[in-house]
Amino acid sequence: MRLKSLLLAVTAAAALCSGVASASTELIVNGNFESGDYGQINWGGHQLQGWTTAGYNFLFSGSNVDHGGTPGSYGNLQLWGPNNGSANGLQASPVGGNFVASDGAFEVSPLSQTVNGLVAGQQYNLTFYWAGAQQSGFSGATTEQWKVSLGGETQSTAVKNNVNHGFTGWQKETFTFTATGTSELLSFLAVGTPAGVPPFSLLDGVSMTAAVPEPQTWGMLGLGLGLVGFAARRRKAKAA
Repeated sequence: MRLKSLLLAVTAAAALCSGVASASTELIVNGNFESGDYGQINWGGHQLQGWTTAGYNFLFSGSNVDHGGTPGSYGNLQLWGPNNGSANGLQASPVGGNFVASDGAFEVSPLSQTVNGLVAGQQYNLTFYWAGAQQSGFSGATTEQWKVSLGGETQSTAVKNNVNHGFTGWQKETFTFTATGTSELLSFLAVGTPAGVPPFSLLDGVSMTAAVPEPQTWGMLGLGLGLVGFAARRRKAKAA
């Protein structure tokens, strides 16, 4: 009976580990940017729930990105696309809805959020969709990139080379970070060239979850397996 009880405990611990691995808690608030005011973020009363910035960063919908534009401190801003003279294939992100566009060479400032509920020493997978675009009304080739930081750790996407009036297309990126505390600052900093031809890095679908079950969960499973092995050896010795 003792051995049976131990086996049941180990099975329960294994199920817990599986549940943590397959259904990790989402740690990002408003990662799809659906809760916010269209326009330059944190300017003129425009807010983006869960996020802060002091730079030339904008919230767009799929409909106003190349038609009508969205308001900012220097007037309405559009990106080059089919509705304003460029057949570059500009489209909404794979997750649809709103997305952020950040100038990587003018009034540059990161888009940031404090992530809570972390476990020090735990690894976390950060995934997001991103693309390169250009401000309508300007001409010339550009480059776009994101530098992404969690606490003191920074990782960078590849640099995208963008043709005149171009759009690079969306791609999915995954970075793995190790937390050093229970709360850390996550930031996305757009980096682009040249300054005179506004390069915009686009962002959507930001998500962060634990990469593996938390250390204490694995510890519970290891302890249970050890107890089962010990009990089995005792039963074998007793039978002999």
